[in-house]
Amino acid sequence: MTTSRISLLIVLALATAGGLAGCQKKTENSARAQARAVTVVTVQPQEIQGGITASGALIPREDTAIFPQVNGYRVAEVLADEGVVVKAGQPLARMDDTLIRAQLAQQEALLNQQTVAAERAEAEAARVKGLDAKGILSQEQIDTRRFAAAAARAQAAAQAAAVNDVKTRQGLLTVRAPYAGLVIERNVRPGDMNAGANPWFRIAKDSQVELAADVGEASLDKMRAGAPVQVTLADGVKVEGKVRLVSPRVDAATKLGRVRITLPARADIRAGGFASATFQGSTRSALAVPETAVRYDADGAAVLVVGADDRVIRVPVTTGQRGGGYVELLTGPPAGSRVVQKAATMLVPGDIVRPANPS
Repeated sequence: MTTSRISLLIVLALATAGGLAGCQKKTENSARAQARAVTVVTVQPQEIQGGITASGALIPREDTAIFPQVNGYRVAEVLADEGVVVKAGQPLARMDDTLIRAQLAQQEALLNQQTVAAERAEAEAARVKGLDAKGILSQEQIDTRRFAAAAARAQAAAQAAAVNDVKTRQGLLTVRAPYAGLVIERNVRPGDMNAGANPWFRIAKDSQVELAADVGEASLDKMRAGAPVQVTLADGVKVEGKVRLVSPRVDAATKLGRVRITLPARADIRAGGFASATFQGSTRSALAVPETAVRYDADGAAVLVVGADDRVIRVPVTTGQRGGGYVELLTGPPAGSRVVQKAATMLVPGDIVRPANPS
């Protein structure tokens, strides 16, 4: 190959390389021009407020199952339904008292008879008063009248007790609320007989429903009565509560302890529901990012790190405690790394972005 031909090939190669480099530069410039603007945040230490979270069931703070105290009577009227707030002593249901009214009339008639008999016997005993050892009547006759008067009066007293018994049972035919509260269960209808194993009503005292949160054994020591708690209901509504009671016992199987959280009395806080709690009394500093910066996919949790060349890199992370809108990074990018604030943004690793600090 001649020298001139070799020189020509070198020139062509250089020209081709320059063209390719130019194309690549133009492509990159075009990608940068079309890059999506994203907000980035820095991985740095944050104060994790309320870093302990737990969940559990909403249950009445104190509830009572209400059964009828007398049996064998038909329900005539139901006066309260589920969801109604009742006062102490308020009637909840009434049973038909036709039979017991007849029994009461009979017992009162017998009482009248016994009372008249007692009065007669006492009058006869009064006539022999002061006649002891006078010889007018024998002592046996005098004592007989006195004993008869005492026996008649005792029979009248026993009959009065029988009347009171019937009146008491008649009063119990009206089932009443033992205290003020919310009726959370009703299992009785007009026409029912009062036999059965299910309670007629169940009432939550003072309408108080609280969260029974299951907390890990290691976190129980951090719980304190009176500590503020943010509770999230099933529909996402957040309410403020306070720790009322920390259980002294840990379940041997689950290694979880029960924490009772007092909640305000509200219509949307229903017994039997589910809620989660964030305990705000626990605070510590840790490397963290906003919760929105963590993406969850089939490969697990990750954040999108923006490199020095403004390209997006997916970096797997292990998360820890949460609180105040931040999540702790146990493993992941080092402090100072820039990550996309909203990981839900439609980005894939390798994309070029135009990073901007949060406003």
